[in-house]
Amino acid sequence: MVSVSELDSQIERLQRCEYLKESEVKALCDKAREILLDESNVQRVDAPVTICGDIHGQFYDLIELFKVGGECPYTNYLFLGDFVDRGYYSVETFLVLLALKVRYPDRITLIRGNHESRQITQVYGFYDECLRKYGNVNVWRYCTEIFDYLSLSAIIDDRVFCVHGGLSPAISTLDQIRTLDRKQEVPHEGAMCDLMWSDPEDMEGWGLSPRGAGYLFGGDVVSKFNETNGLSLIARAHQLVMEGYKCMFDQSLVTVWSAPNYCYRCGNVAAILEVSEKLDNHFKIFEAAPQEARGVPSRSPSPDYFV
Repeated sequence: MVSVSELDSQIERLQRCEYLKESEVKALCDKAREILLDESNVQRVDAPVTICGDIHGQFYDLIELFKVGGECPYTNYLFLGDFVDRGYYSVETFLVLLALKVRYPDRITLIRGNHESRQITQVYGFYDECLRKYGNVNVWRYCTEIFDYLSLSAIIDDRVFCVHGGLSPAISTLDQIRTLDRKQEVPHEGAMCDLMWSDPEDMEGWGLSPRGAGYLFGGDVVSKFNETNGLSLIARAHQLVMEGYKCMFDQSLVTVWSAPNYCYRCGNVAAILEVSEKLDNHFKIFEAAPQEARGVPSRSPSPDYFV
């Protein structure tokens, strides 16, 4: 059992970009699992809430996001997944968000992205980062087990549907999402895969995705899904947007991207979407954290098996 004072201390350390001990990570993940077990595949969230897109291990830009949007728990947050991979600090990024979730479960909602997966993290950085920072893969294993418990989507006041990727030809109602068994590795195909991998496109109907997973879906698909489910907006992430956000299909869908200067080289700005109590939308744009606010990623020696 993690006490409130221990949690507060861990959050402070993580916010300074310090690691937790392996035993602390295990205890944190055990507690997080209890909380996430009770959440729905379509987790209910009350407005006002601030929606955030991909973070991808860009820890200092996450700290910048909190400066722009307000600290949790004073601001209610909904993160749309892809916490890890590509950036230098996936461990600290995911663990600070998880610790905030355990400390303030009603003030921060975390849903699953396509990178919250064992297979993807072994290719794009999180696995190697855990091995480098801890000397073994136990922390990676604890975190990837938690990925299986993250919600697949969220609904704000029954009107705004939030998901990492997009829609699926196998899903026409939110109730169909509610019946999925999410406690598994992200499948290669099917409804759960599509929710995390699909992208909107200026087209009609459905198309094959160049990503090799999920689908492309057009404005008519969004219109029908929103009408069937009584929705006013779909908010999603998953695609780099140079301006931080992009509205499509007569404002019925928005992409929110929250990793500025993505991969430390793309030159994009980032955005968060503040949804008011009346469900009005206000975007806040922010740039990457200034260089003087950043640490230097540790250049640890190669793991023993390379020597």
